Amino acid sequence: MSIQTIEDTKVKAFPAKPAEVIAFTAKARRRFEPLAIAGKLASALVPPIIVIALMLVVWQIACSSPTSSLPPPTQVWKEAYDLIAHPFFDNGPQDIGLAWRVLISLQRVAVGFGLAAVVGVALGALVGQSIWAMRGLDPVFQILRTVPPLAWLPLSLAAFRDSSPSAIFVIFITSIWPIIINTAVGVRNIPEDYRNVSRILRLNQFEFFVKIMVPAAAPYIFTGLRIGIGLSWLAIVAAEMLTGGVGIGFFIWDAWNSSRLPDIIVALAYIGVTGFCLDRLVAAVGAFVTRGTTAK
Repeated sequence: MSIQTIEDTKVKAFPAKPAEVIAFTAKARRRFEPLAIAGKLASALVPPIIVIALMLVVWQIACSSPTSSLPPPTQVWKEAYDLIAHPFFDNGPQDIGLAWRVLISLQRVAVGFGLAAVVGVALGALVGQSIWAMRGLDPVFQILRTVPPLAWLPLSLAAFRDSSPSAIFVIFITSIWPIIINTAVGVRNIPEDYRNVSRILRLNQFEFFVKIMVPAAAPYIFTGLRIGIGLSWLAIVAAEMLTGGVGIGFFIWDAWNSSRLPDIIVALAYIGVTGFCLDRLVAAVGAFVTRGTTAK
């Protein structure tokens, strides 16, 4: 049998499916559509740019009066230009750019939020899986989660006697509650069919946790993580105002004591952009892990 005959036989035995051909053609077309990509970018970027521009115009008009207590955008740009144009300057231990200060704060957030994620998912799985754990721990969680973040700071300073671990503890205790609650809700909503399959396969508790519980509750878990990361960033800024150091929170407090309002406004912009990026990062990881599903 010749090679051509073999190839003809393969084609006849395994004909191309029309649906696969159509899907491949559509995918190939989507790869080379720069106008469509530009349109999507424009629809995502143009509306917020317009809103921000309108806000700046209103701010400029409202604060242009000599009697205004807040500086207009033009004054902020003039007096805080170095902070805006040079975010990574380093002139000494206490004279560094805002980008360095944000990175220092993010290091604390990474430690505190990482601990909260691990402990929160574990406790949430326990509460969601065990009715007795829910009855015993849920009332305690509901009470503790209503305590404001800064109310924990004096206790943490007394316990750790250092500002850095105290700030990390405040982040941990602030961000852990939404992770616990959302994880518990996700575990409770696991379909009973999944549990029956685990019994048929005779999975142990660890295998059930890794192979069934976590994947099924992942949309709820990442919802809690998104809320938790926002609370973490909020808590570290508030904690650094009181504990000192070189973080972004302490910079705002120091600028207030020095009556540098433009510096405070620029720092607030840094905080807002960083918080938005953290939320988008956790959301992107969640969309990748859960394949685009969300908790309902």
